Amino acid sequence: MTSLNFTLKNIHQAAQFVLKHAQSNILCFHGQMGAGKTTLIKAIIAQLTGDGAQANSPTFGLVNEYTNENGETLAYHFDLYRIEDEAEALDMGIEEYLYGDKTVFLEWPEKISGLLPDASHYQIDIIDQNERKIGLK
Repeated sequence: MTSLNFTLKNIHQAAQFVLKHAQSNILCFHGQMGAGKTTLIKAIIAQLTGDGAQANSPTFGLVNEYTNENGETLAYHFDLYRIEDEAEALDMGIEEYLYGDKTVFLEWPEKISGLLPDASHYQIDIIDQNERKIGLK
């Protein structure tokens, strides 16, 4: 299966789809504004932490760090929508995250396409108000 339709009720299946198809610790999410990239990443974070931890959109801070109960970093979540160019991403030290060993979730990865090492790419498309489709890109 290279794509999956989902709603909020079965978003855990979409999260499993992403984790099953991940070929890298860098997971890139493509899709128009409102497609549900942040919502899906929240569901994936909840599965990774196993405790239903809440993930928030890092839109204004650009990056969120997620840790386990021991304070160990599990993942980083970047929303690159607001950056202007790759130089801005370099200035914020994104290479340290991209070449580290932690899981990195990227929204709007096309903003830094020239900086990305091997990564898993997913496209999220809006089917209707309640349904989305995720596929490998």
